[in-house]
Amino acid sequence: MIAKTTVKPTARLVEVFSAIQGEGLNVGTRQIFIRFGICDLRCHFCDSAHTWNAPSSCHIERSPGLRDFEIYSNPISISMLVEWVTRQNLPSLHDSISLTGGEPLLHAPFLAQFLPEVRSLTNLPIYLETGGHRPEQLPMILPYLDSVGMDLKIPSVSGESHWTEHQQFLQLCLDANLEIFVKIIVSQRTDPGELERAASLVREVNENIPIFLQPVTPLTETQKFSEVPVLAPLPDQVLEWQALMKKFVKQVRVIPQTHKMLNQL
Repeated sequence: MIAKTTVKPTARLVEVFSAIQGEGLNVGTRQIFIRFGICDLRCHFCDSAHTWNAPSSCHIERSPGLRDFEIYSNPISISMLVEWVTRQNLPSLHDSISLTGGEPLLHAPFLAQFLPEVRSLTNLPIYLETGGHRPEQLPMILPYLDSVGMDLKIPSVSGESHWTEHQQFLQLCLDANLEIFVKIIVSQRTDPGELERAASLVREVNENIPIFLQPVTPLTETQKFSEVPVLAPLPDQVLEWQALMKKFVKQVRVIPQTHKMLNQL
């Protein structure tokens, strides 16, 4: 009789590091960031296009915040990542662990085994930052999450359209009693009708889910990959859009990428 073997899933990472969260509901808090490689979206404004494909190696910070990176080959094992995160977890320093990317849910089988282990070892809340377009993978890791920031992609700015998936995704998060917020990148090209549709979508799930409007940070020449111009919105545009969306939901906040101002990764 041949014994069955269990194959442990692996992941392709971009980096692991400690920094100040610059976006959304957790802005200003200190997090251990786990940035996964691979994304199946191609948003025009993306400032992390280097995460779209599976990298051959990853950068792992040895000491929290010192940027003393070591390079390891991908893919990596669960035990390796647990060791790296545990090394970062100095007493009372971090508020949570951030799963970002890329799109972390493309590594859902890996996360389903990694998250319960790292939660028990660090006692840190787990925050998922996601495109919110893969509701079919979300249930695999829902029991191990504490909060979710969902990027709602409006077509006029991102070039992506996932309205049905976004609503399903938010409903799953709400049903699991997670702390949820929605982030929407806005630029001068933003269609107000899409913002109205987004606010209505969120209201259908729960009007108490906060929405964060994030004015796009213009890309540098080396970051640009699309011919579509990415220009920050004008102040009067943002004021108008906030007023429009507050007719549907209770909280609409405007926060730029503060980590860029702080020169954080």
